[in-house]
Order: sequence, then C-alpha cells, then structure tokens
Amino acid sequence: MAIEPPEIVVVETTRVACDGDGGAGGHPRVFLNMGDNRFVECPYCDRRFELKEGVTPSAAH
Repeated sequence: MAIEPPEIVVVETTRVACDGDGGAGGHPRVFLNMGDNRFVECPYCDRRFELKEGVTPSAAH
C-alpha cells in the first residue's frame, strides 16, 4: 500500500525550489530538477512537485 505524499504542488517548470514552507518548520532550500519526468519529490519534506497537465518536460525548463 503506497503512502500519499504530504502535499502536491502543480508547477509549470521542471526546475523547482523547496524550503518546506520556511520558518521554524522548514528545511534548507533545495533546488530540484525533474529531468524528463513529470514530477520530483523533496528529499527533506516529501512534498511532490508535479508538472502541470499539458506542459511537456522538454518545453518546461
């Protein structure tokens, strides 16, 4: 049984940054790259960044 990610953020680029919402509950800012995939998950907080429907990874840099 798969565990759902804590939050899904829909984005229009394959490069994203995550800081866990900053503040006391956050984490260091990390920059993530999806490459040719349609999503990437933050290694700190498991937030999942998904490419918006209709946007192709090669055109979303």
